[in-house]
Amino acid sequence: MLEIPDQFKEKFTRLLGEAAAADLFAALRQPSKKAYRINTLKEGRVSYSQEKPVPGIPHAYYGEVSGKDPEWTSGLVYSQDPAAMFPAQAIPVQPGDRVLDLCAAPGGKSTALGQKLAGQGVLVANEISPSRAKILRENLERWGVTNAVVTNADSASLSARFPCFFDAILVDAPCSGEGMFRKSEDAIKYWSQENVDLCADRQKEILTEAVKMLKPGGYLLYSTCTFSPEEDEEIVSWLMDEYGFKVLPIEATAQAAAGRPEWGNGAVSLENCARFWPQDGVGEGQFVACLKAAGENAQAFASVKKGREKKEKKKGKGSKNRLERPSKEEAGYISEAIAGFNWPESLATWPSQVLKSQDHVFVPALDPAQLKGIKILNNGLELGLLKKKRFEPSHQLAEVLGQVTQERVVDLDERDYERYLHGESLQVASGLKGFVLVSSRGLVFSFGKLSGKGQLKNYYPKGLRQ
Repeated sequence: MLEIPDQFKEKFTRLLGEAAAADLFAALRQPSKKAYRINTLKEGRVSYSQEKPVPGIPHAYYGEVSGKDPEWTSGLVYSQDPAAMFPAQAIPVQPGDRVLDLCAAPGGKSTALGQKLAGQGVLVANEISPSRAKILRENLERWGVTNAVVTNADSASLSARFPCFFDAILVDAPCSGEGMFRKSEDAIKYWSQENVDLCADRQKEILTEAVKMLKPGGYLLYSTCTFSPEEDEEIVSWLMDEYGFKVLPIEATAQAAAGRPEWGNGAVSLENCARFWPQDGVGEGQFVACLKAAGENAQAFASVKKGREKKEKKKGKGSKNRLERPSKEEAGYISEAIAGFNWPESLATWPSQVLKSQDHVFVPALDPAQLKGIKILNNGLELGLLKKKRFEPSHQLAEVLGQVTQERVVDLDERDYERYLHGESLQVASGLKGFVLVSSRGLVFSFGKLSGKGQLKNYYPKGLRQ
């Protein structure tokens, strides 16, 4: 049985009262809920049950998915805690916006934001941990997002590059993780009031940098997976008092409880925050606040931005690190390798945008000059790699091309699909030759290369093989 820390029980009995606290403690001892979202950027049929929709989240359902199924490897579904789906749903994002997911790994919220943008505008998805940033990139790649920049940086480094830049910023902040008690033994093991206070200080540090990157009148979505007021209503109150943010109403479900003004600065608008308690039946614990910046927000940073741009313009003269366009010969190799595939409408002009960096060919989502000094894992769509007198298309491109109907496809049965995931080459019956898309149950998940004798060479990435 889950052992809840005594100090935690005392704290929330004091905050909630004995009856409500008892409901919370009982819920924390129940099994956690699993759910998944369907990727509307892609076409395909999901074999999982859709009998129990997650209330308030379009195309989301309760149920468990497998990382070995074609639905997962093709990026048609994403497994996510149902309550954790609400931050990306609550932030006002439209196609064409500039959006930042500041603490983005493993990528559940980033994939949802990329889906909202529908290939227009730009999504910067950042993660400070290198190992978690790699997972973030893999999830966005599988989801088929073409306009994302995946960065591995701290918030201060980003704010120096992007003052007053974003229309919307999502900060799902590192927290004490009280909402994860029934999913993670470590969350219980490391819980203490001292850690709650430490997390609150860290959240202010991160948000201080986030505010610098938000446009006047922009939206800031702040969320945690914890219950403590020190990390929730008190942080929102600090944003209101320090920076003049307004707390906007959130269209959530009937199961979401309102924020508690008495746990913050007393402002009635704190009721606009949404609290998801385990006993409410949606999912794990989640706190969500949608804030709007004042119209004069970040004017203090305008001079910083102007000064930085002027300095970089002068410094950038005669730079030896400029990216190149592929040569005419290289463009021929690229065209030959990927001829015959249908492209999403958002990438119709890719030939005029393509750049090359150390033989990597890509369509950038942001001008690489804007990203100088930041560790970049991915900028837009990686088309593939130039090799000696040939071109090898990327796994990301396969996942993107899976968004539209294709003719150059080899569809595998269940047995061959499992073999392909293991990294085996296959013998198939097909009249095609050269690079083809590989699918199972009609869901594209990889590239392969067919010889004239029907030998399908395996191009599924080694790091993803099962």
